[in-house]
Amino acid sequence: MIRTQISLSSEEYAAAKLEAQRLGISLAELLRRSLRTLLPVDETAPWMRYAGMIESGDANSSQRIDEIIYGNKP
Repeated sequence: MIRTQISLSSEEYAAAKLEAQRLGISLAELLRRSLRTLLPVDETAPWMRYAGMIESGDANSSQRIDEIIYGNKP
C-alpha cells in the first residue's frame, strides 16, 4: 500500500470524519472506498464491479456466483 497525503477544507474533513464514524470505518477507508467509485473498473474482472455491493439474501449465493454475475448460461 502506498501512503499519500491530501489537503481538505475543515468542512470536508469534518463531514468525512462524521461519515466514517457513522459507517464504523476509518477516514482512510472511507476515502479509499470513495475513490474506488470514481475509478474505471478493470473490465478483465467484471465481477469486481460488484465486490462488496451485493446483498442477495441467499446464504448459498457464493455457490452460484457465475449465475449471479454473468446470468444464466445455456
